[in-house]
Amino acid sequence: GVVEACLLHMLKRRAAGFLRTDKVAALFTKVGKTYAVAGDICKKVQELQQQAESRKNQPNGQEPLKKQGSTASKTPVLTPQAIKHIWVRTALIEKVLDKIVQYIVDNCSKYYEKEALLADPVCGPILASLLVGPCALEYTKLKTADHYWTDPSADELVQRHRIHGVHGRQDSPSKRPALGIRKRHSSGSTSEDRFAASAREYVESLHQNSRTHLLYGKNNVLVQPKDDLEAIPGYLSLHQSADSLTLKWTPNQLMNGTLGDSE
Repeated sequence: GVVEACLLHMLKRRAAGFLRTDKVAALFTKVGKTYAVAGDICKKVQELQQQAESRKNQPNGQEPLKKQGSTASKTPVLTPQAIKHIWVRTALIEKVLDKIVQYIVDNCSKYYEKEALLADPVCGPILASLLVGPCALEYTKLKTADHYWTDPSADELVQRHRIHGVHGRQDSPSKRPALGIRKRHSSGSTSEDRFAASAREYVESLHQNSRTHLLYGKNNVLVQPKDDLEAIPGYLSLHQSADSLTLKWTPNQLMNGTLGDSE
């Protein structure tokens, strides 16, 4: 929608042609007559529009019978929002939107007034450059409601750090290095202390993700798992999501990597 607003800013009337109800379509169609890349997008959009129209005309939304394994059966179902922005969307998915916008900027005098955004010697090229990044992405899988990140367990976080840690011990390659540092002497090494602190920060930082916001955290909070066990100190954190508050607690021993064989 933002890209379309930029493309429509002070577009010349004659550039809209006869398709004044859809000025973006008119612009792409006119550019496609002199630029082969835009011409290919016009063909793809026309095919998608025909497929969407045929689905709309089917009774009860049923699809016509197709041969098994045919490419037509694998065409995606376009949402109303996708159809609304089908020109820019198709060019983006085909990774040519930046090239088309750059071509329009290079030939802006044909399509735009002098005060238009794309006719500006600075803003026009900047817009084309900004679209290079989005056009480099693969849009084969889109994020849906069931693909939100969730917090992994504390044990998994510790295992990840042990696998990817750069402080692996060379003397025992068959055994994973411990996350925490057990001080053997009263005067511990400064590098070991720094590594232990960074390991704890690593686990604590992963307590929040893209879905939740960390509101509060406090260390050495005592929790008694069973009546016959002593209270265990750990890290307590309060998280806020869209519809709930969640309390999480991780034992200090696990976060320090010194849990050993304890239950």
